[in-house]
Amino acid sequence: MSIIVWILAFVVAITIHEAAHAWMADRLGDPTPRLMGRLSLNPIVHYDPIGTTLLLVLVILRSLATIPGLEGFRYIIPFGWAKPVAFDPYNLKNPRRDSALISFAGPLANLTLASILSLIVRLSSSPFSPLSYYSALFYPFIALNVILAIFNLIPIHPLDGGKVLVGLLPRQQALSVDLFLKRYGMILLLFLIFPTFGGASIFSLIVAPVLNFVLRILIPGSGII
Repeated sequence: MSIIVWILAFVVAITIHEAAHAWMADRLGDPTPRLMGRLSLNPIVHYDPIGTTLLLVLVILRSLATIPGLEGFRYIIPFGWAKPVAFDPYNLKNPRRDSALISFAGPLANLTLASILSLIVRLSSSPFSPLSYYSALFYPFIALNVILAIFNLIPIHPLDGGKVLVGLLPRQQALSVDLFLKRYGMILLLFLIFPTFGGASIFSLIVAPVLNFVLRILIPGSGII
């Protein structure tokens, strides 16, 4: 049951994330995602054979942390990607700003969903609530949406945060930063994820505490990461 719930949470998180990108692009005047069928809550249209499968495997491994002897799996950070939502910047009125808004829409949708689910959990915490016995089922949904949002807000290409950073900078600086991140973003991302300092990654040292902080706000008493 735990594995099934984590898989469902994973499917919901990536679907909401990618559909929000497509919706924002459509709202800002670019019909490309809609014409490609990405303006949809159907998870199949957002599936990437490599990135989504990788993320799915890591989510399953993470869900096994409740089994005695496999507690170490709780330190696994689900990492992967869905099929990127393509958009045409020439259809946007302000390409740099609007690209940042499209990129930010995905993490914002995840954080919004996590906040709504957290509110439901708090309202159902009463023993007289019909949802009190099922509130714990929302925890994986909250956790994965928060993880996906915050991880993607790291200001490195190809993550959403890279485009958000470029959209916030003055034009000349934005061009330089964008060029640098396009050249070295993937190297920086790998350096961020893989263990480098005493067996710990920069992600676990810097980003994970931020994740834990947000998760403890949404799920009091949790220590998920």
